[in-house]
Amino acid sequence: MYMSSASTHGSIGQPPKYSVKGLRALFGSHEVLHGVDIDIPAKGVTAVIGPSGCGKSTFVRCLNRMHELVVAARAEGTVALDGEDIYAHDVDPVLLRRRVGMVFQKPNPFPTMSIRNNVLAGKYLTHTHRRAEADAIVESALRKAALWDEVKDRLNAQGSGLSGGQQQRLCIARAIAVEPDVLLMDEPCSALDPIATARIEDLIHELKDQYTMVIVTHNMQQAARVSDQTAFFLQGDLVEAGPTNTIFTKPKDSRTEDYITGKFG
Repeated sequence: MYMSSASTHGSIGQPPKYSVKGLRALFGSHEVLHGVDIDIPAKGVTAVIGPSGCGKSTFVRCLNRMHELVVAARAEGTVALDGEDIYAHDVDPVLLRRRVGMVFQKPNPFPTMSIRNNVLAGKYLTHTHRRAEADAIVESALRKAALWDEVKDRLNAQGSGLSGGQQQRLCIARAIAVEPDVLLMDEPCSALDPIATARIEDLIHELKDQYTMVIVTHNMQQAARVSDQTAFFLQGDLVEAGPTNTIFTKPKDSRTEDYITGKFG
């Protein structure tokens, strides 16, 4: 099945972008996620928080089927994207991952590729652009990633020569270039200095009206700054999820309050 794109918006009354039901994630016999149920609204930013080892990254990797790339890893349950179960047998994971881009904790531009070819890498992989369109794709993606003005005169230089913050924005441009519906970010600022972190947070604000974004972060202040919805995970369970302001000021579960206020973590 081709994972068809849908133009769902995150306003009240609209269906969620993702509807996750009974999601269990396992590495061999070890269960990392225990029956997670959550709806993720279209557009805007959902932050995934919780202590180390609670299943945050595994959860996000289940949203584009990267979890199953690990040997002996599997997922059970339903993860519906625009109403389609992404784990159905007829879903092509490559096409799914084109719709659901991912940015990792450590910037990972392809080291031997130019800045230009890094942006186009996903397009080359899926054969979805004509050569005449390439320049426009590169400029558009780099502008959306707030990087164009810094690199426009050195597009043929290697991406690995950029600073850490610039490399991360290049990775975001690479994800954007294939025109995804969703951007997943797994602690995208943890390897960056405060100035580069602020640039990425500004970029998240600029992009959230265009994409459904899910960001894993260990930084409570960052979650409060950038997200509209927050989901708190603990020991493989989703404790609670809701509007970020509510989670941070009036959580329903005492464990959420204890984590946010620093009593454990």
